[in-house]
Amino acid sequence: MAIKMQRKSKNRKGENSEVAVAGVPQLYSGGFGSFFGSKGFGSEKRLYGNLRNSVPIIDGAISKIVRLTGGFNVSCADSHTEKLLADFLENVSVGGNMVGIGAFADIFLGDLLTYGTAVGEMVMEKNLRSFSLWNAELENVTLERSKENPMLMNIKASGSDYGCSVTKDGRFLFSALNPDAGCLYGNSLLKGLPFVSAVLMQIFESVGTNWERFGNLRYAVTYRPQNDALDKAYAKERAMQIAKGWSDAMKSGGEIKDFIAVGDVDIKVIGADSQILDSEVPVRQLLEQIVAKIGIPPFLLGLNWSTTERMAQQQTDMLTSELCHYRRILTPVILKICRTYLRMNALPEQCEIEWDDISLLDETEQAKARYYNAQAEKYHTEALAAHRE
Repeated sequence: MAIKMQRKSKNRKGENSEVAVAGVPQLYSGGFGSFFGSKGFGSEKRLYGNLRNSVPIIDGAISKIVRLTGGFNVSCADSHTEKLLADFLENVSVGGNMVGIGAFADIFLGDLLTYGTAVGEMVMEKNLRSFSLWNAELENVTLERSKENPMLMNIKASGSDYGCSVTKDGRFLFSALNPDAGCLYGNSLLKGLPFVSAVLMQIFESVGTNWERFGNLRYAVTYRPQNDALDKAYAKERAMQIAKGWSDAMKSGGEIKDFIAVGDVDIKVIGADSQILDSEVPVRQLLEQIVAKIGIPPFLLGLNWSTTERMAQQQTDMLTSELCHYRRILTPVILKICRTYLRMNALPEQCEIEWDDISLLDETEQAKARYYNAQAEKYHTEALAAHRE
């Protein structure tokens, strides 16, 4: 028997959401720590957060990856244990303001993709029969290798001298995305995009500035005095009169007002001879780099690029493999949460996580394959029967 666990969260006002939290997270310090401030991670990691805030397509791509990861089934040895575990996962408190394992997994995966590293904690209650989940803010966390054994890793809140071993202490949840050899921290999904994104934002800013200039027209009014002595004597006064008249005409708002001048007066729009640079080609080239790095098909991000049906299918298959990779990283974290709860309640800790099919398209293709196989089997059986007759 398998209990369906949808990856969705409920707020604290939802039904059955009252969970007494007695413990205090060990990874909360309320300050900024070494993840963003030492060992060269400062500017790089902070930049990844700024990229999501500055480039909408990057934020949308990461959000879609988190949602497309899908739900999962939890299966245990017996139905009673499975029911208790499913109820716990559905109503576990997350961060004090959300409920459900889906809320924790969404934030955990979002941090993992954005920063390459995600840290969580199981906050034990007084009765030691249950716990709440806490997504640690990475700026409040310090990670370092144990001096006695480099295979062990210590974790502590910033500004605290008290540290716990992630390997030995079962309260902490840690994942790193594609870490380099010998490194504790993982690599962000956005690695390699800061330069490309900076150029893209520069183009957008330039386009905005140019449209601000060209949209709000500015005029050059030129008065050329004639060669006679009278014009030369009163050139300054006439120029001041022309300037006042032009200013009054421009301040008339929606009212139509003519401008009348005497003499050789020339009026031109400033910048009328210039053309705004075409940004379509360079912007598309930069977006192609971003899409290629993140691995999301363009049509899922609202980019109407010409593509064939076969190419779209191949892009979908590639996205499926990417999502399976992220699922493999999340599965040990979810299993640790499930087994910890079962162990605390003296229940058999054997359980399995079965992820849902990633998309309806996969189910459709599988159904077609089963249908074609059934037809082939039917024709084969009829042919054998006719041959025997």
